[in-house]
Amino acid sequence: MELELKRLIVSSLNLEDVSPEEIVSDEPLFGDGGLGLDSIDALELGVALRKTYGIRIETVSDEVRRHFASVAALAAFITEQKEARS
Repeated sequence: MELELKRLIVSSLNLEDVSPEEIVSDEPLFGDGGLGLDSIDALELGVALRKTYGIRIETVSDEVRRHFASVAALAAFITEQKEARS
């Protein structure tokens, strides 16, 4: 799941200077350090997640921010959402 997410991040955000294998699963996705993504990237990633996994994010909250903290956290969130729908 994590490698799949890394590939989605690289392709959906057009990250030309980063390969999926270079992304560390527990590094921050946003802000200083890690990938350093910004709010526009968050919107694009949200759209990609909805298209790929059917995940809808209605409002931005502290809980949503925690889910988007890292690839590992995002993978856990997607897995949880998929299981909840089953």
